Amino acid sequence: MEMARNSLFLLGLVVSLLIGLGSADWNILNHRKKPLSGSSLKNYCESWRINVEVNNIRGFEVVPEECIEYIGKYMTSSQYKADCQRAVEECQLYLSSCCTLKGDGKDAWIFDVDDTLISTVPYFKKHGFGGDKLNITSLEAWMKKCKAPALDHTLRLFHEIREKGFKIFLISIRRESLRDATVDNLIKEGYHGWSRLVLRDLQDENKHVQNYKAEARKRLVSEGYRIWGIIGDQWSSFDGSPSAKRTFKLPNSLYYIA
Repeated sequence: MEMARNSLFLLGLVVSLLIGLGSADWNILNHRKKPLSGSSLKNYCESWRINVEVNNIRGFEVVPEECIEYIGKYMTSSQYKADCQRAVEECQLYLSSCCTLKGDGKDAWIFDVDDTLISTVPYFKKHGFGGDKLNITSLEAWMKKCKAPALDHTLRLFHEIREKGFKIFLISIRRESLRDATVDNLIKEGYHGWSRLVLRDLQDENKHVQNYKAEARKRLVSEGYRIWGIIGDQWSSFDGSPSAKRTFKLPNSLYYIA
């Protein structure tokens, strides 16, 4: 009799648990989430974008399908421009008190190129705003046309830094075969006076971007340069040693380069 009562008790407990789980909006027996729409979708996509910017989301190949329109609107919005401008203002604040240049020509500043000095947004506007997997051949063909517009906020900062007496170095993951097109595009958009443009040659093809860029900085340091700052739109522009005294990241949630 006692065993029968215990069995009935356990059966009732299990049934109660199943009923409770079945009535919940989400539970371990039902892994389907409610479809996102309206404000909830906007919140999700903004959260995704922010977590890309703070480097929590890494190595993504495409923008989530449901967020393509949102990311496209952001990257062409006044908010994107305001976010870039704020990063530039923080850099200017740092410049106002950070650096006592020695006047020996060894004080250096590093810029990335794409989506730091000039913008690939016009290309991605025609290729799904990051929703399509990156086609390097197509992107490089577009780069050869020298149609990437300047990012105005960075153009002004570039010349401000140059006029302060820093030697400016451009370190890009563009291939060496794009040197002429890159130089032509930069000059066309108002950039001039940099000291060196570093591009990937054949021996750099299989290197992780962060290693390639860190090695480029190491060569500068070995030449006696003091790296006061780096500005880029990808975390791989800053990772590795040696680094700079300060780094400033511009927003970019269209792609991730490691």
